Amino acid sequence: MAGSGTVLTGRENEMSRLSELVSPPYADSRMLLVLGEAGTGKTVLLKQAVREARAAGMRVLTATGRQSESDLAFAGLHQLLRPVLGRLDGLPVRQAQALRGAFAISDDPVPPDALLTGIAVLTLLSALSEDQPLLVVIDDAQWLDPASLDAVVFAARRLESEQLVLIFAARGDEPPAGLDGDFPQPLLLPPLSAPDAGRLLDSQPRPPRGQARGQVLAQAAGNPLALIELSAAIAADPQAGRRWASEPLPLTSRLTSVMAARFAALPDQTRTALLLAATADTEDLALAVPGLTAEALGPAEAAGLIKIDQPAPRFTHPLVRAAVYHAVPFAERAAAHNAIADAYRAQPDRYAWHLAAAALEPDEHLAALLEDSAARAQRRGGAAAAARALERAAQLSPGEDDSARRLLAAAALALSAGQTDWVRDLAGKALAQTSDPDLRLDARLHIGWSQVWSNRNADAIETLIPLATEAAPRRPALAWEAVGMAAATAHQTGLPEACEKVLGVLAILDGPGQRVPAAEGWQPGRADEIRIWARTCVDPFSTRAELVPYLHRIVGSDVTGGPEVAGAAWILDETELAVRMLHEALIRLRAPGVRGASGGALVALQGAYLDSGRWDDALAAALEASDIAAAYKMENVAATADLTTATVLAMRGDLERVPPLLARALAAVDVAEFRSFAVKVPHTAGIAALARGDYMTACAHLSRLFSADGIAVHRHYSYLGIADLAAAAARAERRLAVKTLVERAMSLIGPEPGPRLAQLAARARGLLAEPADAGGHFATALADPAGDTWPFERAQLRLDYGEWLRRQRRINDAKPVLSEALTAFRRLRAAPWTRRTETELRACGVTAQAAPPAPGAIAELTAQQREIVVLASRGLSNAEIADRLFLSPRTVASHLYRTFPKLGISDRHQLRDLIDERHAGPAA
Repeated sequence: MAGSGTVLTGRENEMSRLSELVSPPYADSRMLLVLGEAGTGKTVLLKQAVREARAAGMRVLTATGRQSESDLAFAGLHQLLRPVLGRLDGLPVRQAQALRGAFAISDDPVPPDALLTGIAVLTLLSALSEDQPLLVVIDDAQWLDPASLDAVVFAARRLESEQLVLIFAARGDEPPAGLDGDFPQPLLLPPLSAPDAGRLLDSQPRPPRGQARGQVLAQAAGNPLALIELSAAIAADPQAGRRWASEPLPLTSRLTSVMAARFAALPDQTRTALLLAATADTEDLALAVPGLTAEALGPAEAAGLIKIDQPAPRFTHPLVRAAVYHAVPFAERAAAHNAIADAYRAQPDRYAWHLAAAALEPDEHLAALLEDSAARAQRRGGAAAAARALERAAQLSPGEDDSARRLLAAAALALSAGQTDWVRDLAGKALAQTSDPDLRLDARLHIGWSQVWSNRNADAIETLIPLATEAAPRRPALAWEAVGMAAATAHQTGLPEACEKVLGVLAILDGPGQRVPAAEGWQPGRADEIRIWARTCVDPFSTRAELVPYLHRIVGSDVTGGPEVAGAAWILDETELAVRMLHEALIRLRAPGVRGASGGALVALQGAYLDSGRWDDALAAALEASDIAAAYKMENVAATADLTTATVLAMRGDLERVPPLLARALAAVDVAEFRSFAVKVPHTAGIAALARGDYMTACAHLSRLFSADGIAVHRHYSYLGIADLAAAAARAERRLAVKTLVERAMSLIGPEPGPRLAQLAARARGLLAEPADAGGHFATALADPAGDTWPFERAQLRLDYGEWLRRQRRINDAKPVLSEALTAFRRLRAAPWTRRTETELRACGVTAQAAPPAPGAIAELTAQQREIVVLASRGLSNAEIADRLFLSPRTVASHLYRTFPKLGISDRHQLRDLIDERHAGPAA
């Protein structure tokens, strides 16, 4: 593809963009994804960018994805970081342990933790960029093993102010899985224009002329590699062009056939050596296999198929390797794999995979070797690699039940890797090939899991409910777990029929003669935990009077109380209990190896923090949840974090930032499958409209919480917006219609919905009542001290009551009510409601004193900046803060640099006197 010197024919614009990317100054991090079909010149462009970067004084780290290593956990990451492994000792201890465990170079392995591995990569790259500007180049990213790609992408998305440039290149015209999302616009390499294609063709050593030239240009279709290779092919065989006209092959197939023909013309010794190199496809092998010598490979190098570099021979293009590998019968490939396996006896994972590649028949010994390889990959955190090893082990298993068992083990690992479609495929295969009743139940449970995690809620209910019913007599533990998942799904969907099905299975499990589960690993009281969770999910208001005492009995027993119990406490509006229990649960769930299970607890904790007025803590929990979601591919957790952040911003009046967050949350979930989001998103949008004073828009958003006849779209979350709907309707002159709706909605739940909903309903009725009747509703609600548990809702009630009192000319009664509301709104920094309350007080003849400034202007900081400042005030170093908050030390330093002027200080030692402990959030 190259012309003369370093000028790349037809790629001047693309090279200019790469040159700009790697040229100083390096004020902040930069990223680029280069896309293009095979042969379009991605690798040539990257090599030129590397040369320019080194000339500019950058350090360069490179890795190339290889098909042969895509099943080896962290192979790509090890290739990338191998030159700098000596820097691991400089990382925080738990991060260094995570990377050493991932690379299997630790004598003291730790449980795998995708979040820690990702932050370790971020910290290491950040530290390297402190020494000198750093370029990271990953070519053929579509073949990088998933564990490596996830770790690098996790780090890439958290780069901010590092002197670091990160370039990915991948085959195709769409980003591969893992590289989509919020990356910058990719650089797509199109086919060369006709003039550029002609110039490149004419620059070849033996350019075709006449009709042959036209044939090459037509067949190459602007692909640079094709122009070069087809030109060489037609020079060696002038008749080739005529044959092409009668062979309608895709371009890559034609290139492969051209290269295979060149391979077939080599001496036998060279073909054998080249096949060994294609089979090994790794730098680690070098020239250590018998027959794989530089002398034997010499003719292949002369033919332009390979380059004999150190430490290993390197194919001139991945298509060459593919052509060589597939140009011979399976028997020859199998012999090559066996030869390579023999050289890899000291590396059990590669040894097992090469032996498996040579196998045609089931072989229990090989299946066991791959199962051992899967166990090693799992210990290192390579869930996807472990799942693939088990899937191949299942294919080699002579016994159907052994095969099904391994498929189900692979499915469990694929689930933890976030690949739900794969889970369903693996479990479906297991279900189809075994008649063992227990394995079939396990397979159906995995299918249900996959449907839950892939947001196919209706399908999940249809899988899990019959499964639980069938499993109840002989596998009650499995039945209870299925019910727990089904209940969570029913809560998300909000569909009454799904809730009724869950209640029906609970009746079976609690029926006469049903034995208590005694499965291995089943904890005492686990059935109680799932029961309270399930019943709360499907009917949180009507049976609250019965469920709350049951909840407290469970909490008061010897049962530890898992996240389900804490989640039930939150939904039942036992808010302070929920916060305490969720804190305790997260202490356990933040441990390495189980952190991926913390997503659900963080979702509930955000809700409990919002409800209890700990809004800064809610923002901090949302940040942590976003990191967990990124590391473990939890779209719903990420969407909830966005929704939490949007809600706090709306209540505080930072309204411009709300719509993008709501749009991102909606893009992540299907509201037809998730009625919870179908209600929460318009509720937050309605709050934002109320904050703006746009009551018609607010009413339009909030009316979506209920149907026209008062049926709640979601039997829990809809009711939490009932007072906001009334507030919007009262100010938009829609009192009558909404009053009817509110009364209809409240009639559909029990007489004792709990103090929170009682307070919300009383506020709604007061807002919608005739003026003479409104005061009684407000006063009755304020008389119950339990309402103080929800400070924002309580302050809104006081504001509305104070406004009513003022309009009734009861000025002296209004003043203390409004003053208490103002104190609460100021503490929460709910600016729109603060302004409204101050206006009401002025109308009462009271000039509200200016609010004391928040310590250190803390209100101006983002949630992340606030967390950093609080930890810095406690004396933690940048590296220690970064380790806790999953940031790079340089990002921490950058945030501190930007916050000091806002805080009116110039040194971190001034923070200790500035930051009040009341502003401290939960430690990450």
